[in-house]
Amino acid sequence: MTELQIVNGVKSGDRKAMRAMYDLLAGFVMATTRRYLGDSDTCRDVLQDAFLQAFTHMGDFAYRGDGSLKAWVTRIAANESINLLKQGQRITFLQAQDVELPDDDPPDIGHIPPEEINRMIASLPTGYRVVFNQYVFEHKSHKEIAQLLGIKENSSASQLLRAKRLLAKMINQYKQEHDD
Repeated sequence: MTELQIVNGVKSGDRKAMRAMYDLLAGFVMATTRRYLGDSDTCRDVLQDAFLQAFTHMGDFAYRGDGSLKAWVTRIAANESINLLKQGQRITFLQAQDVELPDDDPPDIGHIPPEEINRMIASLPTGYRVVFNQYVFEHKSHKEIAQLLGIKENSSASQLLRAKRLLAKMINQYKQEHDD
C-alpha cells in the first residue's frame, strides 16, 4: 500500500490500512520515543498512545505527499513523550555541569552505528535530551521549545549547547575505545 492509500484507508476505518500504517511506522515511532524516554516499557506505552492518537485524529490529517504521514505520527510520538515527561516532572534542566570541549567542528560519526548514536542521545540528561531532540529532529526553534517546555529561550539554547558538547565527548570516547 502507498502512504496515500494507507491514509485514505485509515480515514475510512479500514483495519488492514491501520495495520499497514502501524507496520510501516512503528519502528520510526519507537526510535523517536527511545530518543526521548530511553525506557523500553515506557516507550511501548507511548508507541500505543501515539498510534491511538493518530488513528483517532486521522480526519484532521492533511496528506502532503510521501513522508508527511511519517512526520505527523512521529511528531505525535514526540509530543506524547514530552507530555509524559512533563506529567511526571521528569525533565530536569541542568545549569552547572558544563562539559569542557572546544567549540570547533562536531566529531565525525561516520563509523559509529546508528543504534549507538541513539543510545548516546538517550543517555543525555533529560533536559538536554528533550531540547536536543526538539531542535535537531523536530526542527523547532528555541522560541518554540521554550514555549513547549515552559522555559526561557536562552535556557533552551544553553541546554542544546551542553547536549552537543556532551554528545561530542561521548562520541570521541567511543571512537577512542573502538579505534583498535
